[in-house]
Amino acid sequence: MAFERNAFSLSGPLHLTSVDWESTHYRRSVAASLVKGVYILEWDRQEKLQGPHALAPPWWEFFQFQLLHHLVDDVDFSIFGAIYEFKPQPSYYNYSGDGSPRYVIAFRGTLTKPGSLLRDLELDLHLMKNGLHLTSRFETAMKAVQNMVAAAGASNVWLAGHSLGSAMAMLAGKTMAKAGIFLESFLFNPPFFSAPIERIKGKKVKHGLRIASSVITAGLTLAMTTKHQRNRAAEDPFATLCAWTPRLFVNPADPVCSEYIGYFEHRNKMEEMGAGIIERLATQNSIGCLLMNAMGMEAEALHLIPSASLTINLTPSRGFRQAHGINQWWGPDLRLGSELYKYK
Repeated sequence: MAFERNAFSLSGPLHLTSVDWESTHYRRSVAASLVKGVYILEWDRQEKLQGPHALAPPWWEFFQFQLLHHLVDDVDFSIFGAIYEFKPQPSYYNYSGDGSPRYVIAFRGTLTKPGSLLRDLELDLHLMKNGLHLTSRFETAMKAVQNMVAAAGASNVWLAGHSLGSAMAMLAGKTMAKAGIFLESFLFNPPFFSAPIERIKGKKVKHGLRIASSVITAGLTLAMTTKHQRNRAAEDPFATLCAWTPRLFVNPADPVCSEYIGYFEHRNKMEEMGAGIIERLATQNSIGCLLMNAMGMEAEALHLIPSASLTINLTPSRGFRQAHGINQWWGPDLRLGSELYKYK
């Protein structure tokens, strides 16, 4: 079963026989496949599969990429990321203006293999506590991103990730955006840690809970910040990030990422209700981070972002594994809904 999921010839997007970098479906499928390649790189390492027996190379070679470097965690020595270079055949036309990247930096999520599981779960806990930026794995990832952007230019570099790897890519993208550098980013099933309001069936109950949550969060924000901090907040830190529009791919049946749907929809509804001031405070803060800041611990909610191109997979899923899996994002017959959200 694992072999079938990992073998490109059995699970990969073999239907993508024509190259079309202007197609959103093609770009999404390639980015997801390169992330899958990172998973299989670590799988191959643990299974000691090398040379012609390795399963990973087809996941990037099919799209004419080469593996430039792999990124290794300094704690358990697992492969958690990869830097790919687009190296088309000489017969390929001049691709400099066709929307293709020169480099893609991809990050995998949690892998349920003994050689990496404990470290991945440790990183998941750091993520839940908004402390991913303090980990050595993120430090390695951030250096790789900064070095590649410095060498190749921001317009030539894509970020991609799934689950924990999506959080890694999002944090790297936010960090670069704060410096005025905006990277094309493909974030699959990005974690959003909050009460599972999106799972509630009743629309009125769901809407009421979101309004109450916004009022409470905005009130705590005002109560827990000093006058100096409020003056700094008036500068609106979200404004510096709003030009960065990462591509988020979520499944409503996946509780890990489904809250992004309500997060952006509710923000628009609050604006329409004339409660934009309340939501402007609430959308930038989480109650957990506010409490941590009040106790003197620096914390910033990674999952709260101002702008995004949100794609929702409306195709029915058979359980959590499929709803959260990376393989869902290159299917040929997906039912997708998309919406662009810009911070105002």
